[in-house]
Amino acid sequence: MNKEMSMLGPALVFDNVSLKLGGTQVLDAVSFHIEAGALHCLVGPNGGGKTSLVRALLGQMPHTGAIRIAGEPARSVGYVPQLADFDRNVPMTVYDVMALLGQRRPAFLGSSRAARAANAEALQRTGVAGMGHKAFGSLSGGQRQRVLLAQAITPLPRLLILDEPTAGIDKPGLHLVESLVKELHGNGVTIVWINHDLEQVRRIAQSVTVLNQRVLFHGTGEQLPANWSTGDE
Repeated sequence: MNKEMSMLGPALVFDNVSLKLGGTQVLDAVSFHIEAGALHCLVGPNGGGKTSLVRALLGQMPHTGAIRIAGEPARSVGYVPQLADFDRNVPMTVYDVMALLGQRRPAFLGSSRAARAANAEALQRTGVAGMGHKAFGSLSGGQRQRVLLAQAITPLPRLLILDEPTAGIDKPGLHLVESLVKELHGNGVTIVWINHDLEQVRRIAQSVTVLNQRVLFHGTGEQLPANWSTGDE
């Protein structure tokens, strides 16, 4: 492997991946490849299996077929889950949430001084500086989404998985997320982004997979058919 390739995040291979939940076929023989260091978007209708696929990639859901991460250890993965996965009534501070999601030591022990400094820097990068001690549930939806993005880039991953990170976020937040994603991609991070904004997908995606239980399309963002819709409008 040459030096340029060694600086890139991992390539991903999905080989005949199928998944059932309660007897319902969620994914059916899904096969495609994401190049090392690519900015790849997953699009498709709600219920089409996009979140299930990334959770299978993370080892969170049983499946048949094979998913391979080539070139980087699993510890260098950052993940921004859907905001709906979090109960805003849980009595945890922003730092507690970041500790729970981003470190190996028990969250109730708190973060180390170095980890706290890194978390503070990440919060600043995502536009929510100084909110570490606030209750996570007291933040707006957009602020909570920024916190989840901050934890995903601490430490800097080589693979970043984003499950609709701009849902419920304001316009400045949209620009911030896109700018940060472009920066990370420019640094060689492999990015898998579940995204419903087809205009944005066509503009920034290096590659795209349209998923609705099966692969309906796989190609570049520019090749995504102009009349294609997620069906969620």
